[in-house]
Amino acid sequence: MVARRAAPASGAKAPVPKMKIWVVFGGRVKFGDGRADLLERVERLGSFKKAVAELGMSYRAAWGYFRELERVAGIRLLERQAGGGPAGGSRLTAEGKHFLARYRRFRRGLDAHVADHFARSFRE
Repeated sequence: MVARRAAPASGAKAPVPKMKIWVVFGGRVKFGDGRADLLERVERLGSFKKAVAELGMSYRAAWGYFRELERVAGIRLLERQAGGGPAGGSRLTAEGKHFLARYRRFRRGLDAHVADHFARSFRE
């Protein structure tokens, strides 16, 4: 008897790879896509509080996480300016921008490799 592949169901979607990856500092503090998204929002919005709210995160937990990340990574990611208006708020430091750019470059490289490997592994 010859095994036959089942025909794809009507409306079936092609599979795509999904991957979660973190950069780990101090063996326990993780930095991944979610934290990178938060940093990008801080830069775009000029406010840590607004960025956290946009992602539905706890301000206290997110702020504590970034303080711990800065401590174990040895880099300052965020700078805060007291006051409202355009002079106040939060921004990424030059080191923070550089770190975020390196993480995104690392992630794009992994995504390209995973997509290529997936295509080779699942081709007919």
